[in-house]
Amino acid sequence: MSDQSSEPLLLNRKKASKSLDETIERCIGEFGWAQLLQSILVSLSWVFDAQQTFISVFTDTSAVSEWSLQRGVSSVLTGLPASSFFIGCLIGGLVLSTLADTKLGRKNMLILSCLIMSLAGTITSISTNIWMYSFLRLLSGFGRATIGTCALVLSTELVGNHWRGQVGIIGFVCFTIGFLSLPMIAYVNKESSWRVLYLWTCVPTILYSILVHLLVHESPRWLYVRGNKEEFVLTLKSITTRSSLTLSFFGSFFEFEDQEHNNSEESTMSLYSAIKMLIEKNWAFRRLISVMLVGFGIGMVYYGMPLGVGNLPFNLYLSVTLNALSELPASMVTFFLIGKLTRKKSLLGFAMLSGICSIGCVIVKSDYLKELQMGLELFSFFSACTCFNVLLIYTVELFPTCVRNSAVSMVRQALVLGGSFSPMLVAFGRENRWLSYGVFGICIAICGLFVLCLPETKGRTLSDTMDEEEYKESVLVC
Repeated sequence: MSDQSSEPLLLNRKKASKSLDETIERCIGEFGWAQLLQSILVSLSWVFDAQQTFISVFTDTSAVSEWSLQRGVSSVLTGLPASSFFIGCLIGGLVLSTLADTKLGRKNMLILSCLIMSLAGTITSISTNIWMYSFLRLLSGFGRATIGTCALVLSTELVGNHWRGQVGIIGFVCFTIGFLSLPMIAYVNKESSWRVLYLWTCVPTILYSILVHLLVHESPRWLYVRGNKEEFVLTLKSITTRSSLTLSFFGSFFEFEDQEHNNSEESTMSLYSAIKMLIEKNWAFRRLISVMLVGFGIGMVYYGMPLGVGNLPFNLYLSVTLNALSELPASMVTFFLIGKLTRKKSLLGFAMLSGICSIGCVIVKSDYLKELQMGLELFSFFSACTCFNVLLIYTVELFPTCVRNSAVSMVRQALVLGGSFSPMLVAFGRENRWLSYGVFGICIAICGLFVLCLPETKGRTLSDTMDEEEYKESVLVC
């Protein structure tokens, strides 16, 4: 009897999910100029994200020198600004992550994050001591925490299923451009104060935030989940390549969806209900823990390798540039293979490659083979970058719209948490390479194995509610 009563419910969920997916795919499944421009504009935020993430490589040493802290002061204080930035990222991820799923939406959260980061960075240029400088770096990290998450989720929700992976790569390419721009800006201004570098990178971010407010649309999926039907319709009509869609089309769709949406728990979400739903649902919690463990290992290598190049016998500007250039082929590999390779095999394979090459940096000790050591370091970083790209796209596909931004943000915090251990390991590695490159390699290889606990998502449509994704999970298990 219970089986018979549950069958109509499952059929309704399946029908509802198809209705929404088919509606959105019909409107935005064909990739047009409007979607391309929207995706590029949103993804440009990754440029400023990268600049503030790695700017400490060029500014912290000069700032410390200006305040005469290099002599007679503990290394804890000299490393305080960089540590403060990562701590700010962790706090910001925990505090701000759910706002994009609940109150503010993807677009407004992106604007707010960019403004917090850029204004804090601008004020950093007038810092008068190490304490003010470190606090502003913490505030900058707090704002920066959700930029990449909001940009990735918003850009992928503005396009159809077929183009989701390719559009996600645009952000990673922009991150590479931002990373590459730093050594160039720093070299051009090497005779100027470190304060100029903050102005060069932060003032454009403020102008960018204004452009996003004026030109970018909110995610239609988020608008639908939040019950904003009018803006949902206007957004789909403004970015669609079809001119034949009429109000009657959307009207018939809403008549079918009204009851499902009004009865769903996602329509009355509170501020932290997204996190609550991720924890309460066993399948969601299992996925979240698994992707966060994978992210922890990737983050340790991704953030650790660029910090460790200062210990290698190479020019700092050249080393940072080579590492930044490694991100470009990683983005291209992801772009061309994301539609062909499965997510699980890609992550597992590149995680193992990164681990092997990182350990190879320990084994190769001879000064005559320093070029080989640099090559292994670059290939390890390249593999970690590819893992980073695939992991974020994979996370977007693993979770429904109502909790997607929160889930991606939690994974990014796991990446940052892994990266927060890197400066300490790099310092220890000056005496013993096993404590830096060895730990990097072992950690990413072990953490990469947790991808085996996750379902494959290649070719699947995005879900919008927890019930919808739970239904897909039950079908997959059966």
